[in-house]
Formats: sequence, C-alpha cells, structure tokens
Amino acid sequence: MEKKITVLPGDGIGPEVVASAVRVLQVIGKRFNHTFHLGYATIGGAAIDQHNNPLPEETIEMCENSDAILLGAVGGPKWDQNPPELRPEKGLLRIRKHFDLFANLRPVKAFPSLLDASPLKREVAENVDLMIVRELTGGVYFGEPRMRTENGAIDTTVYSKAEVERIVENAFELARLRGGKLCSVDKANVLETSRLWREVVEAKKKDYPDVIVEHNLVDSVAMKLITNPGHYDVVVTENMFGDILSDEASVITGSLGVLPSASIRGDNFGLYEPVHGSAPEIAGQGVANPAATILSVAMMLQYSFGLKEEAAEIERAVSAVFDDGYFTADLARDGSRILSTNEWTDKVINEIDTSFVSQSIMTTYI
Repeated sequence: MEKKITVLPGDGIGPEVVASAVRVLQVIGKRFNHTFHLGYATIGGAAIDQHNNPLPEETIEMCENSDAILLGAVGGPKWDQNPPELRPEKGLLRIRKHFDLFANLRPVKAFPSLLDASPLKREVAENVDLMIVRELTGGVYFGEPRMRTENGAIDTTVYSKAEVERIVENAFELARLRGGKLCSVDKANVLETSRLWREVVEAKKKDYPDVIVEHNLVDSVAMKLITNPGHYDVVVTENMFGDILSDEASVITGSLGVLPSASIRGDNFGLYEPVHGSAPEIAGQGVANPAATILSVAMMLQYSFGLKEEAAEIERAVSAVFDDGYFTADLARDGSRILSTNEWTDKVINEIDTSFVSQSIMTTYI
C-alpha cells in the first residue's frame, strides 16, 4: 500500500510528539511493507508567523492531495492578543469545515498500568472502554450570527436535520461493531437543537434494533462519566458538549497525553491528532508524552486506510511499554522509570521491532 500523508506539526509540543509518531509510522510501514509519503505544512501559530494566516492556501492544497492528515497541536499565549481571524484555533476550525470532517472519534480506554495515575478509584476506572462521537462541523462553534455588541455578545447554535442524521448514523454503526450500546447526549429540556437531536436518534434507532439506545442530559452524563464511566460504550453528542465531555473523560486515563482522536468524513479521509493541547510551557524540553499522537497514527491506519492489524500492533506496543513501567513525566509516580519523549518512543519502536524479529524467526522454522 502507498499513501500520502500531510503532516502538520503545529505549535508548542506539536513538532516533538509528531516527530515521534512519524518514527513509529515509518517502522510500521517497514514491517508491513507499506510506503507512506509525507509532506509537511504549517497551521495555527506557526502558519501565522510564516504566512500571516492560520491556514494558508498551500496547506489546504497539500491536504487536498493527501489520503490523511496528521496534526500535532495549535495555539499558545504568544498569539492570545491577536484579532480573531489571526488566532491559531481559527486554522483548526477552518480545516475541519473545509474538509467536512464532521465525525470526531475520541476513544477513552483505561490502561491497567496507568490506573494509579487516575484520580478515580481503581474499581471505577478499570475496564473502561468507551468511544465519544462528537459532531465537529456544526453547532455553536460555527453558527451565525456571531458578534460582539456594545453591551454584550452573540453566539448562535445551528443544526440541520441532515447534519444530525449523518453523525448519529456514524455512532450507530460504531455501536453495532462494539458493545451494542449507544448513549445520546443532549439538553432537550432547554434547547431546540437538542430536541431535534433526540427526535433524529429516535427515528434512526428503528434501523438498528440490535443497538440499545438511551437518552441522557449532558449534565447527567458529566456526573456519570466520573462516578460510573464503565456504563458507557458509544456516546454521541453535538459539538460543544462533545468537546467538554471528551476532555472530562481524560481523567479516567490519568493524562490527556494518552488520548488520540480522529476527525473523519464520509469517504474515510481524516485528520488525526492528540486530544491534548500545545502545552507551550514544556515545549522544547523533551518531556512531552507522545503516546496520544502515536495512538492517533494507529487510528489513521484503521479508519482511513483499513489497516487493522497494523493499528493493533501500535496499540499493543504502547500498552507493553506502559506495562513494563516506562513513563514520561506527566505519568510519573514513585518508583517508575521516567523517560524523555525520544526515549519513550524508542521503547515503542523496540517493541515493534522485537515482535517483527520474533515472527520472522518463527516463519523460518515453520
């Protein structure tokens, strides 16, 4: 297989964790005989500095000629005083909208070896394996009118029936492939868009009799994600609710540094990025956790390229390094072995290489 990937290192720790993820991708390509052609471009603050534009046309053009996008992170205090159109986050919103990346998939899976880093009790956090499906191109982040007035401000939440239908269908399909449970999150007791959302889910569930459906208000889910996260399998919700809930769910794993994400459209083209931000306070120190970006590469292989075995191998290697007691500083605890970004990535690559050598020996003897 040959695939073109546009790499957007971004800001802060983005270039560091992306470099680690690219190294792992190259090793996987070598092991499974795939060729990944990489092109690099700018987005966010780096693009503002170089092009005075958070999403330059040359970046869009390169992405349009690619099969997937790998992104680090954008933003930082350096650009906080910029006008709205020159904020790094504007580039992220624009790329999502331009490529119609409407389905944001955020898996939250507890690693047994990381449970001590979670603020939740072990019996609450263990065995958690859920997927948050967030609508990504509608809602209050994109609604119009949006303005400041002399005495206030206006933001508008807008959803069409078609926008809700396509993300709900995506969530039903994932639930069917996973545990067969779907929780739809809304605020239907207050918001008209949420009432539309609930109506669409009710209509769609007739096509999925094998999926158990429940409707919950967002405040209730926010509480239950902490008290009983194991209750959930697939959670589907609108843009802002999904943003908040998926970040909240990160405490289950003990660190944002291990949560990947995928933003995809109907033809499986997607943008893959860690859930965490650019963390400018630790940029350049070599201490950033690359796990989330490496696991985002695994999601790319699975969802955009259909390479499930390759994706599973990356996930296995990451888990094995954690199980061996190797961590970056954000997951450090008493007695653990703290590694730099590059050292921890080396461990993951060694896991993949060792497995490859072992399988080659076994094949020889067979």
